[in-house]
Amino acid sequence: MKDTVERAAAYYDPDACDLRAFSAIIAQTARAEDVPHAAGIEKNIPVYDMADLRPALEGHGTRRQLLAEWARVLRTGAGVVALKNTYADTTVLDDATRIYERIIAEEKQRSGSGGDHFAASGANDRIWNALQKLCEAAPGVFLDYFANPAIAAICEAWLGPNYQMTAQVNLVYPGGAAQQAHRDYHLGFQSAEVSTSYPAHVHEVSSTLTLQGAVAHCDMPVESGPTKLLPFSQAYLPGYAAWRREDFRALFEERYVQLPLAKGDTVFFNPALFHAAGANKSDDVQRFANLLQVSSAFGRAMETVDRDKMCRLLFPHAVRAKAENRLSAAELSAAIAATAEGYPFPTNLDLDPPTNGLAPETQAAFFLRALSEGLSEDDFEKRLELMRSARSA
Repeated sequence: MKDTVERAAAYYDPDACDLRAFSAIIAQTARAEDVPHAAGIEKNIPVYDMADLRPALEGHGTRRQLLAEWARVLRTGAGVVALKNTYADTTVLDDATRIYERIIAEEKQRSGSGGDHFAASGANDRIWNALQKLCEAAPGVFLDYFANPAIAAICEAWLGPNYQMTAQVNLVYPGGAAQQAHRDYHLGFQSAEVSTSYPAHVHEVSSTLTLQGAVAHCDMPVESGPTKLLPFSQAYLPGYAAWRREDFRALFEERYVQLPLAKGDTVFFNPALFHAAGANKSDDVQRFANLLQVSSAFGRAMETVDRDKMCRLLFPHAVRAKAENRLSAAELSAAIAATAEGYPFPTNLDLDPPTNGLAPETQAAFFLRALSEGLSEDDFEKRLELMRSARSA
């Protein structure tokens, strides 16, 4: 109990992360007796054949047993599961691929390559908000695509019911470079400085708020660069502080595994799992994946608040207080934290791309920057409106 209390009151310092402790965690071995519903274990990753398990999703008792098993794997086991034959009929994937390819061509014609997380702009093709764009372009295809009980079940296993689906298409061409090892949303998308400002218990909670998944739209042999995964790495609690360290990334490169996927297979993993897209070393495979990022229903505030209006009203008063030296920097920061939106998501990433490779500028950060740079009230309001438009588009 004492250790738990002390850890909950602490902050994770990247310099204090213990590579030996991390190495011991990832040295574990997945055991068949812990995953009785799995068809097998490949490279420490439990593999489930949905062709056999689809009937289990129809019975309340057997479905709950399977979901409980998946939750254990994602939390304390390997941290990742592969679902073979998630799509019994892959025709809908072909239909969606054609639509997505058209969207990619149209977007590139309009604006060129967009920003991307953990990869240089133009290194691949990305569709932000592929969920809504597919629904708008072809509602019938969208219906068939997401009418998938296996995907619904794994989302519910980790997040419970009433989850929120988002998706981003990622197309990597032959020669496409690999990503660096990282963790994902929420804390994984923050800068190192911001991430370490959150107390330790928030690091532990973060991974329970989202689920990462990928739908293979084509066959993905290992040489095409399917996701590099480090089983059990989600169990290292300070990992959101550690993943940027070169020694941790070096160990990842020594120990990661990759699973070949067939069209219609999916992979789902705990967002705290160390992972990275692999390099596409194939001659002719255009690696096409739909990346699913699914959020807990509980990520909601109690009241709706018009923070744009509050920021507009507060800004001239904050400017005067700063000019008169009436409030300190800490006091102004505290007032802005109570006023402005301090989180960059959700937003329209086509209009509001990541500014530092990870996330767009928050409203609160912009407010502070506007004060520091002496922006006029008119320029402040124009930028606020652009940010509002991006969030509501």
